[in-house]
Amino acid sequence: MRYFLAVAEELHFGRAAMRLYISQPSLSHQIRKLEQTLETPLFVRSSRRVQLTAAGRTLAHEAPRALAALERATRLTRLAGSGIATTIRLGYTPVANFGTLTALLNALQEDHPGVTVDAREVFSAEIPERLRAGELDIGLALSPRPLDGIGGEILRQEPVSALLSTRHRLATGPAIPVRALRDETLLLFPRKLAPAYYDGIVAACHEAGFSPEIRAFEDPPVNAMLARLSGGREIGLAPTAFAEHAAKASTSVVRRAVVEPPIMAELSVLWPADDPSPAVADVLATARRCAQRNEWLSGPSP
Repeated sequence: MRYFLAVAEELHFGRAAMRLYISQPSLSHQIRKLEQTLETPLFVRSSRRVQLTAAGRTLAHEAPRALAALERATRLTRLAGSGIATTIRLGYTPVANFGTLTALLNALQEDHPGVTVDAREVFSAEIPERLRAGELDIGLALSPRPLDGIGGEILRQEPVSALLSTRHRLATGPAIPVRALRDETLLLFPRKLAPAYYDGIVAACHEAGFSPEIRAFEDPPVNAMLARLSGGREIGLAPTAFAEHAAKASTSVVRRAVVEPPIMAELSVLWPADDPSPAVADVLATARRCAQRNEWLSGPSP
């Protein structure tokens, strides 16, 4: 291909051959092989001159960009393999966006300024499969279920908190025992978005002696939950960092600790178990240091 571009630029076999430090017969052979591969002539040849065909002009126009893209891909691949610089595709559950994601991105920028993070909001239940399919490199998922080929470890543990209207009868106390939720309608993320997290809340209610009445809100953003809770008829349950953010965003909603027993939410970092990439290893190491520095695994109080 480069031989063709040199000829296209010089339009003279002799000069091109001299500039490329190859013999004229060898250059002619390379050009003919390229024409055979493309199944079309690239030059109109005569004893006195050489001209590009329409196909040759098209290739001369398009090839430099293709070669530049190939060179860039080669360079980025080598850098990724060495761990010097790369792009990491990180999928995170919406609840990780409050505290955890920001802290992790800041730590990565500090530890590995050559790493670009492409952060994408993905529901927890989808993250393991996207990792296994090669669509993501790292994931932050809420109480993920084990999946073959996916490595994982808990990055942050925090209690589940209650969000309720300031007018709700249970808003007067500093904490809400699980048994007090018996006659309440609980507002949760749909089970399909984080099955293990959802099932953990249901199990805590069963241990307290009742089956909870649950209403799932299909639109996960914070404003959707606040709009539902402001009426005062439901109680939302969410990881504390998320609940604190939601309560601060509304003057009519408060956060209360859930106790007796506390219900823990676990945010895990996930990765393809067979990925030997140094960049992925660097992100995992930074995530662990970030968890230690912020005491995400030290058993925070409700």
